[in-house]
Amino acid sequence: MTDDDALREIIEGLQQAEKMISPKYFYDERGSQLFDKITQLPEYYPTETELGIMRANIDEFAQLMGPQASLIEFGSGSSRKTRVLLKNLIEQAVYVPVDISEQHLLESARRLRSEFPDLEILPVVADFTRPFELPSPTVMPLRNIVYFPGSTIGNFTHDAAIELLKVMHHGAGNGGAMLIGVDLQKDPNIIERAYNDSAGVTAEFNLNVLRRLNREYDSDFDLDAFTHKARYNSDAGRIEMRLINSCDQIVNVGTEVISITAGEGILTEYSHKYTLDGFAAMAESAGFRVAKVWTDADELFSIQYCVRT
Repeated sequence: MTDDDALREIIEGLQQAEKMISPKYFYDERGSQLFDKITQLPEYYPTETELGIMRANIDEFAQLMGPQASLIEFGSGSSRKTRVLLKNLIEQAVYVPVDISEQHLLESARRLRSEFPDLEILPVVADFTRPFELPSPTVMPLRNIVYFPGSTIGNFTHDAAIELLKVMHHGAGNGGAMLIGVDLQKDPNIIERAYNDSAGVTAEFNLNVLRRLNREYDSDFDLDAFTHKARYNSDAGRIEMRLINSCDQIVNVGTEVISITAGEGILTEYSHKYTLDGFAAMAESAGFRVAKVWTDADELFSIQYCVRT
């Protein structure tokens, strides 16, 4: 996606009846750093819960993936969870981290190369919601494993999630598979606390998207006029995160003028929480069959291994 395409997408989102900004614009260098901080907050259960599931079942993960596999991680970020896999996979052929935040991705790849000097690491800067070209590794992998940890699949609407899963289906190729983190439906109070942390890191992460638009896309949002709001919509089974504007303001975005009234919100993220049956049906729509599911004891979170049908 070019800068012109991105600006056009941003403007179209802000011109909708309910203004919105795609969550992919969170992840400039500062946004990626803030998200890394979020994953370490006491209220944010997904990361540590997922890591616990991985560590308890890592031998089974490695056996299912098999030897000489290519691990293709969508939205790799700091690759914290990936290290657990890289230390345990059998004769891995190549690791391909894919992320839209170039500087953060390349720095993460540099650190991983120092930790795993015998592993070929080929980072790809791309918007992974769209098809992209995979690099050619030195050792031809026997199969591709698409890896999508965290709860990022929940950031997409149902239809958009299916389209993304189709991109992953293509990336997995014949005989390939997908290993994906899926957040589960649970007590709404647990969920809301995770997105309204007491340290205010999630609020700063949310506001940073406007800071980025001001810096990179010729915008002039009054940042002091916006506050973070995240609430759980039980009917839709999702967190809805918004930036709420406190005063009437006219914002220039590129060559367009956007009017935002007092009390109006800008939707910045959904985070859907799934039932196991609900996710299995969605995966099937994209050509995957859920072959194995691991959860923690409290069933807060799941890791799912899906094969192509």
